[in-house]
Amino acid sequence: MVRPENEPPEELRETQEMLRRLGVLMALAMVLTMIVLGLR
Repeated sequence: MVRPENEPPEELRETQEMLRRLGVLMALAMVLTMIVLGLR
């Protein structure tokens, strides 16, 4: 299968996906922490 030159390799795409999920998880954790701290 021939891929275009400007398309990122598979590993890079997977890493970007993982980083995006990590960012979302971190944001959710921050929000949860703020809520918990605010309730105390």
